[in-house]
Amino acid sequence: MTSRRNFIKIAAASGLACAAPQLLASNRLNIGIGTYSYHGLSVEDMIVQLNALRIREIEMSRGEFMLMNHPSPELFSATREKLDRAGIRCVSYYSATMNDGQDIERAIHFAKLLGCANITGDAPAPVLKQIDERLTKAGLTFGLHNHFFPKIRFAYESPDEVWNAISGLSKTMGATADTGQFAICGYDPVDAIRKLAPRLRLVHLKDVKAKDDEENVLLGTGIARIPAVMDELHRQNFAGLVAIEYEQENDVEDMVKQVAFARKLA
Repeated sequence: MTSRRNFIKIAAASGLACAAPQLLASNRLNIGIGTYSYHGLSVEDMIVQLNALRIREIEMSRGEFMLMNHPSPELFSATREKLDRAGIRCVSYYSATMNDGQDIERAIHFAKLLGCANITGDAPAPVLKQIDERLTKAGLTFGLHNHFFPKIRFAYESPDEVWNAISGLSKTMGATADTGQFAICGYDPVDAIRKLAPRLRLVHLKDVKAKDDEENVLLGTGIARIPAVMDELHRQNFAGLVAIEYEQENDVEDMVKQVAFARKLA
């Protein structure tokens, strides 16, 4: 693993040490990180990396926080304290699948413990209406997440499937668009971002090697058309979080390159 000192040297060499002031410009996209990118690190070591990269906003998407892993409220409270001390804001909680009302209540509770305004995840179609009602009452928004699963036809693979699932519900219900997952499924991420624009809550900025291939690659080197995606987000004046996701094993030097590339396009 790269040491903290070496990591900061790499970040400085990539121009990240002086990147933070640029983020103050109102016409720039808000670049953050989906924390699954650091799933092999402790929360404490992850925060070291986030601070070195001058990341101020994240989505909490680490596996131990997802509903199917039955996390405790104490995990969320303790992590919130650490993030607050580091000056990092968690704007969204990735719950994964919500299957029933109990899952919805747990997701709301966990999101509020983290201080989030949005929950990202998925649910069977009948449960989406329950999510709409409860999150509206709780003052939160929801981003329906598209996905690819090998040998399984997921309900929300295409932008049309995501849109059809949320368009008949209230504006509480939106989309978290994963550029890599759309590309893996054979859909144009730029077209997806455009179609979902009226309800776009969050973007997972991810690049992949090929259709039907889950291997993540550095932004701009795969098939997800990342520069064109960023152009489309600029055209929309998108103000939400553009969260970089990188699902390879935790190569922190690769994350430096990812953030530098995204910020050049922001």
